[in-house]
Amino acid sequence: MLPNFTIAYGCVLLMALLPVVCAGIAKSGMMRTPPGEGGYDNADPRSWLQRQTAWRARANNAQANTFEALPFFFAAVVIAHQLQASQGRVDVLAVAFVVLRLAYVAAYVADKANLRSVIWMLALLVNVALLFAGFR
Repeated sequence: MLPNFTIAYGCVLLMALLPVVCAGIAKSGMMRTPPGEGGYDNADPRSWLQRQTAWRARANNAQANTFEALPFFFAAVVIAHQLQASQGRVDVLAVAFVVLRLAYVAAYVADKANLRSVIWMLALLVNVALLFAGFR
């Protein structure tokens, strides 16, 4: 492994890839269907995604929300490292955030709105704790 590549930095990488996973969920099973028959349209992917309903639309919404969550998480990890917070604490909080965000995506796609909202709030609180982990 890279000498200074912490678990928290690995979580940053995983979170950067999570929107791609959400997009893949939204598009799953539609790549081989011709666009004229409702299949995925790579020539106009955003319009195709906007026309989706049910779990495909929710997966796309989870993608957008995941993108929205990235800046705060990335900044919290960097600030915690910069302030020389306990690496163990930073790593645990970063892993907790990733696990919560994975659960968030699953709840979103499964149409569990109340559960999704609770998970979103927990992830936000974990991120705030991460941000302040280095302050003494």
